[in-house]
Amino acid sequence: MKVMKFGGTSVGKPERMYQVADLITKDSDSKIVVLSALSGTTNALVAIGNCLAQGDKEQAKEHIEKLEIHYKNFIMDLLAKEEFQAKAYTIIEEHFDFLNIILKISFSDALSKDILAQGELMSTKLFCVYLEEKEIPHFLLPALEFMMIDANEEPQVGIIRQKLMQILDKHTDKKLFITQGYICKNARGEVDNLKRGGSDYTASLIAAAIEATVCEIWTDIDGMHNNDPRVVDKTQPIEQLSFDEAAELAYFGAKILHPACIWPAQQFNVPVKLLNTMQPDAIGTTIEAITHTKGVKAVAAKDGIVAIKIKSSRMLLAHGFLRKIFEVFEKYKTSIDMITTSEVAVSVTIDTDTYLNEIIHELEVYGKVEVEKNQTIISIVGNEISANDDVLSTLFSSIKTIPVTMVSYGGSLHNISLLIPDNQKVKSLQLINKGLFGL
Repeated sequence: MKVMKFGGTSVGKPERMYQVADLITKDSDSKIVVLSALSGTTNALVAIGNCLAQGDKEQAKEHIEKLEIHYKNFIMDLLAKEEFQAKAYTIIEEHFDFLNIILKISFSDALSKDILAQGELMSTKLFCVYLEEKEIPHFLLPALEFMMIDANEEPQVGIIRQKLMQILDKHTDKKLFITQGYICKNARGEVDNLKRGGSDYTASLIAAAIEATVCEIWTDIDGMHNNDPRVVDKTQPIEQLSFDEAAELAYFGAKILHPACIWPAQQFNVPVKLLNTMQPDAIGTTIEAITHTKGVKAVAAKDGIVAIKIKSSRMLLAHGFLRKIFEVFEKYKTSIDMITTSEVAVSVTIDTDTYLNEIIHELEVYGKVEVEKNQTIISIVGNEISANDDVLSTLFSSIKTIPVTMVSYGGSLHNISLLIPDNQKVKSLQLINKGLFGL
């Protein structure tokens, strides 16, 4: 059995849904199809939640009405027969009845999660109505019945496998299953989600749980590129990556892939393929356990970085100093991306300023704290590149005009990371593209 995931742009228009239906019925393999919400829906639901949180129910109602009109028009274009249009209308009305009911009750974080879940619930149900109209046998697999996260918001593959297999075993006559990405139940049994981009994560978790033959991530780009095509003119798709290389690229800014989705596939050795819905015959990118070549594969950039430097003469020979520093970040559940140390200073980077003031306040106990916002991490990824002197010399020759404030080198064989001001990002990516890839 294989897993196929389609993002919002792949189901965002009726003609895109037609393409998805063609792709998932091209062969007779058993498969689980994971769908995101229609493109634009999650943003609209976020806006509704924000209005309710601010007590602006009138504006929230306007957003709901606009979204409902969009879905009704979508149904008319998606379905040809009146009986199926009527069935789809009934489905949509139930979900918009819920959205209108919440205008009358107190807003809460739990309610916010319920609101955000509506997009995936509607997209999968509408797609199933279309499959029914086309007489394509299938089964709607409710993600909320098997996709679970624990009290630390971590999915448990073992529990997911147990619950999922119980459902699949009841439907052995079916070969095509449709389910929702992104949404899940939390440890309290409430509707929750896997955060933005979480549909990739859903697909990978399902693939790991059933030990799928492959996990296909279908989007609107023909695989992972060796640089950011939005700011660099000459980029190339990458045919093959190892799990380690892909994980580095996803974490450090490659937008095509959710950072968390590599781990489940890697743990259970399920190949991941990144494919293009609009160009289904393109080779795309295959991510698997081994890599076939050495050298630089790609460059990624992660924006919104905050650099924090802690200076203290007491650091010298001070046992436990780093542990105390890290405990501050652990307390506020803030991950560190990069770190450099000297005898009198520690510099770290984080990608959120949610608890920045609290973190600074606690760090000031240990020394003078300096903060630099508006930074970018440029990450150069490839197989064993940190052991290649030529890569280092070429890299730094390429960016000799760029002010580099931190370098992470040696922590991974597959990654060299640089911290630069964010206003130097585009120039840096272009210079690195020319220096390392000759493009």
